[in-house]
Formats: sequence, C-alpha cells, structure tokens
Amino acid sequence: MQQIMGLPISVHIRSRHLAPTIDDCVTALFADLRRIDRVCSPYRDDSDLARWARGEAVTDPLLNDVVRLCDEAHERTEGWFDPRGLPDPRDGHPRYDPSGLVKGWAVERAARHLADLAGHGWCVNAGGDILVYAPDDQPPWRIGIENPLDPTRVMQVVDLRSGAVATSGSTHRGSHIIDPHTRLPAVACRSVTVTGPSLLWADVYATATAARGTTAVEWLHGVEAYEGLLVTVRGLVRATAGWPGHQVGS
Repeated sequence: MQQIMGLPISVHIRSRHLAPTIDDCVTALFADLRRIDRVCSPYRDDSDLARWARGEAVTDPLLNDVVRLCDEAHERTEGWFDPRGLPDPRDGHPRYDPSGLVKGWAVERAARHLADLAGHGWCVNAGGDILVYAPDDQPPWRIGIENPLDPTRVMQVVDLRSGAVATSGSTHRGSHIIDPHTRLPAVACRSVTVTGPSLLWADVYATATAARGTTAVEWLHGVEAYEGLLVTVRGLVRATAGWPGHQVGS
C-alpha cells in the first residue's frame, strides 16, 4: 500500500502461482499514479494543474486529457458533474478541481500494468474506490459497501468479477460536492455508490448523482451499464432496478 493523491492505495493479487513480474507490474502502477498526482493535483502548488490555473505554460499532455474528459463528463451528466469547486479564498473565483474524475481515471489507467499478469486476479483499492478483475477459474471479488451512517459496518456486498465500484459522499470528506446550479454544497445525499465497467465513469456518475440529490436514482437508472445505491442524509436507501448488491448475510 502507498499514500498517493492523498489516499491509501493498495493492490491485491491472487493466483495459485505467483508470476515473477508481479513486483514490476505493481511498481509501474504506483509510478504511474505518482506521475498523475504531480500533474493533476489541485492541492500541490507545483502541479501542472496549479501552474495552468495560474496561467503558466504546462507541457505534460495528461492535463489536456483530464480537461477533455471533464468536458465530456459535464456533457454526459447534463452539467451535474462540474470541475469548478468552491471559490478560492485568495481571489473568490471557483477553483478548477477535477478530483471527482481524476482518481477513477488514474487508477483505471495505471491498472493497465496488471494486464500482463495472465491468470491472476487483482483488485486495486483507492480510498474505497475499487477496480477488480477475476479470471474464470477464480471466484468474483466480494466488495463491501460501507454504511455511511455507521462506517464501522458493511451495509451491502457486491460480487464483481470485472469492473468498478465508486462511492461519493460526505461521510469521510464532509460536504465537498458542489451543486453546480447553486454553487453551494450538495447535502441531500449521505453517499452514492455506483458500479459498472469503468472506474472513471463510475466515479463521475457517483459524484454527479450526489450533486443532483435524492431523486437522481431515476436519472442514473437510465445510464447504460451502470447501477447505483443512494443513501439520503436521513438514512433512506434507494437503488436502481439493476443494483447488484445484496444484504450482508443474504
């Protein structure tokens, strides 16, 4: 496990026969994530993102990829994913913060280094956002969904052979998701968990759903290949029709 992008990130490998290239693959994965942190962190004054926000020239093409993907995410979510965060206290202008997309994109991009581990199952956990793969001769990964009202308890379990689970909400980071229409913190949802084939888009859709509020389950239901579980600030649980999770012990 390593601390990157302000998150604990761990890689779990399972196989009957460990490949000699595992260490190299995992090392490359972490190096890729550290590069993305240097480029895209909104919390580092020396990042390419911070220099770009100050009007300085940047050279790493990864930042262009992130800006393009944020524009696409804004369009896909009908404006509910918005990289403009809270106002910067220094000048009052909204700070460009692509964090709601970068983490999922970075992990998905870095996990390509594990593709060479033929016959191995793997799980990458980035602060609770998870990308997994299990070959046919292994059981699916069992992913616990934290109860946002009591983070010491698992609320549901998702069995997943390949794909992603991403969660957005206020349990651990407070009310950091912004309603793009009011420019105020979105507080109606305590947590939103989305599962689907891509961690990048699961992360984006979880953030956008949390910004939309408690009625957003209907919107998420119309997003092809993705399902979600929403917990309101009052503890009401709502899910899309195809949500794959099940109660613990069921």
